[in-house]
Amino acid sequence: MELNDKELVEKFLNGSEQAFNEIVRRYQKKIYWHARQMLGNHLDADEVTQEVLIVIYNKINKFNFESNLYTWIYRITSTRSLNLIKRKKIKQFFFIDDENENQFADSSDIVGDIEKKEKLERVEKNLQKLPPKQRQVFILRNFEQLSYEEISEITGKSVGGLKANYFHALRKITEMLNE
Repeated sequence: MELNDKELVEKFLNGSEQAFNEIVRRYQKKIYWHARQMLGNHLDADEVTQEVLIVIYNKINKFNFESNLYTWIYRITSTRSLNLIKRKKIKQFFFIDDENENQFADSSDIVGDIEKKEKLERVEKNLQKLPPKQRQVFILRNFEQLSYEEISEITGKSVGGLKANYFHALRKITEMLNE
């Protein structure tokens, strides 16, 4: 019988590393893909995934189940992704050149035919042109298929503001894809 999230957290807090491993198994791919969609490349998404797993490990004792575990994890992932975007913008602003850091940024680790790969890269490229808040709402709504209420829980933003950001993101993405 598979344990629910609350049971896994309780077992981990009582010393079961195996329970934490199960949490990682359950959520690692979701964390990665959410970060990947926010950031647009594998290396950054992998970095954020590792950061998020460390945060979960160190702070899960403060999680109080006022929301779902996945909501808390997505909030951490979104925050870490947005923080990385900000750090990169600051680096660019101050002209800190790190060619090796982005050497593989455009590579795709998705196996499939060339058309799917090109379409995914085009969508990812266009997502990166959106402001971070619009990108976040667009990804959570379309790729994670979360309700506005769930997104509101994750981001701490009002449902009305989220709907406005989503509308603007959708309009911009549509325009970019039609170009």
